Amino acid sequence: MSGHATLLLEIGTEELPPKSLRSLSEALAAGLRDSLQKNGLGAQRVAGFCSPRRLAVLAQGVPLRQPDRLVERKGPSLQAAFDESGEATKAAQGFARSCGVAVNDLERSETDKGTWLVYRTQEQGRTAQTAIPELAAGVLAALPLPKRMRWSDFDTEFVRPVHWVVLMLDEEVLDAELLGVRAANLTRGHRAHVPDALVIERAGDYAHLLESKGYVIADFGQRKAKIAEQVAEQARAAGAQALSSDDLLDEVTALVEWPVALTGSFEPEFLRVPAEALISTMQGNQKYFPLVDENGALLPKFITIANLESRDPESVRAGNERVVRARLADAGFFWDQDRKQTLEQREAQLAGVVFQKKLGTLEDKRARVSALIKQLAAQIDCDVQPLMRAARIAKCDLLTEMVGEFPELQGTMGRYYALNDGEPEDVARALEEQYLPRFAGDAIPSSALGRALALAERLDTLAGIFAIGQKPSGEKDPFALRRAALGVLRILIEGELPLDVFALIEHAIAGQPVAPPAGLAEQLFDFMMERLRSYYHAKGVTAQHLEAVLARRPHAPLDFHKRLQAVVAFTELPESVSLAAANKRIRNILRQAGEVPEVFVEERLREPAERLLAEQLHKVQDTSTPLFQRQDYTGALTEMASLRDAVDGFFDQVLVMDDDRELRDNRIALLNSLSLLFLQVADVSLLPSDA
Repeated sequence: MSGHATLLLEIGTEELPPKSLRSLSEALAAGLRDSLQKNGLGAQRVAGFCSPRRLAVLAQGVPLRQPDRLVERKGPSLQAAFDESGEATKAAQGFARSCGVAVNDLERSETDKGTWLVYRTQEQGRTAQTAIPELAAGVLAALPLPKRMRWSDFDTEFVRPVHWVVLMLDEEVLDAELLGVRAANLTRGHRAHVPDALVIERAGDYAHLLESKGYVIADFGQRKAKIAEQVAEQARAAGAQALSSDDLLDEVTALVEWPVALTGSFEPEFLRVPAEALISTMQGNQKYFPLVDENGALLPKFITIANLESRDPESVRAGNERVVRARLADAGFFWDQDRKQTLEQREAQLAGVVFQKKLGTLEDKRARVSALIKQLAAQIDCDVQPLMRAARIAKCDLLTEMVGEFPELQGTMGRYYALNDGEPEDVARALEEQYLPRFAGDAIPSSALGRALALAERLDTLAGIFAIGQKPSGEKDPFALRRAALGVLRILIEGELPLDVFALIEHAIAGQPVAPPAGLAEQLFDFMMERLRSYYHAKGVTAQHLEAVLARRPHAPLDFHKRLQAVVAFTELPESVSLAAANKRIRNILRQAGEVPEVFVEERLREPAERLLAEQLHKVQDTSTPLFQRQDYTGALTEMASLRDAVDGFFDQVLVMDDDRELRDNRIALLNSLSLLFLQVADVSLLPSDA
């Protein structure tokens, strides 16, 4: 062997959980890389591999030996080590004995806290063959497994039963037992294509061996790309487009080792069922890729990914068609059964469904939302009657068979059932839009009714869950309150609705069936506004920009947005740095001054520089007032930027803290007026400055 080698670790198991396969693989690769680095065996390159039956890591350029290291053990202080006659105490003798040397062989270390006996020795690094089995065991034990299990009569626990383990350095098999299995150089290929074990001659041959002889593409990314390519080819051949997503591709990739795409079909009569229901059953249950035409209309075709290269692909295709036919028949049955009752006829059942034990049933929630909607209707400028109608039947589709089987279709099926019942188009659309946005980057409701219903639903949930003391903690957020809060903010900002969210929070809290704790409105408002950090961070806005506006606590998110845009534009002006520094200086002066006069007196301004600042300040106040009235904060800050020379001149030529109390107070009042002008937009003292 040379000075470096390639390390291979493979854990062969029964089929691993597909939704966590990729994250497990990444965690194993990262854990082994970090452990090697920490223990002086850092690899030059580390790559993870995974398939339904394996987790593996290939680390190239691993040193064959750990470096030697100096080990230092600290003993008793010199005072405690020797008595008055200079003889070694029992403490010194015991420490020396534990180190295997005489007291005279110990060294002394001087620190700020005194002198101590120490033992220093050079510890020889272990060979990689000796160290790696222990490191690998530690990495496996630390894996973030979704759920551990035992098998047979073993005490070992892992995410799935382990059948084989490979641990090699180049061609050498390391002496190790991991997860109850002795390491070897034998791996397994595809369960159907290659039933016998495969011998790994050298660790670096791993991926090529599996693909060339084992019918296994071990690289997750390579396998995923191959599936995407095959799906695209099959769709082109069918003259269609495949409905895919990164999540679906990941899950399918985690289910197969040797992907082979096939196109299947089903009876066109199933297309009478809403397309969303058919797509949900094909993607969710079967992991198929549905096909649509150039207009986005669903076709009676799908693409499936087989996990083998069959000698009889027609049988595989027919088997998939038979299975999906039964699934689609279920969806058709739900569709037919659900339409036998209108949404309005299901309304009485809401009283029997608990929303939350302390907050009552879905009927109780409906009543609260309806009351809150009356507050929203006038502000959003939409007709209250259809809005109240939408609120009345908003949750009735939750009681249908279709939504019971496919919860992700809530709202969507509500729209279909509402139209089937003869409800107005705008009411039906609001039932679907109440759930928008569903995730980051999703669209907000496009209609006024949809926005009002979405806001009321989320605000009621936020107020209720906060009122009973179950706000999110750490990563736990069972009611998805963070997403709900961001949804409210996005609707108000992106929908350009100038609503006072603090007032809406107070209305929502007032409608709850429990007594709210003191300060709940402020607490919930702060929680919601904190969500803006991630929202704007994704748009490239800095924390300093956000803090400057958050300091003013504007109650309308749209107003917050306009202020933030103005602050971002202001910081691009050459005057911003100087004015931010000046405001920071002013804030310090005002803080030290304590009580500040409300207004300054023109007649008491003596110095030319302070009179010029007062003159310029009056001009900017006059020009900014109409800009503030129409919330043109960008224009207002641009006007204020013209004050830079006057402000700089004031601080260069005027002594603020004059011995004359009257002069001092008047100058402080002038600076306070200047500060208050900027504070009508944001606290610019928090922006980057040269001070």
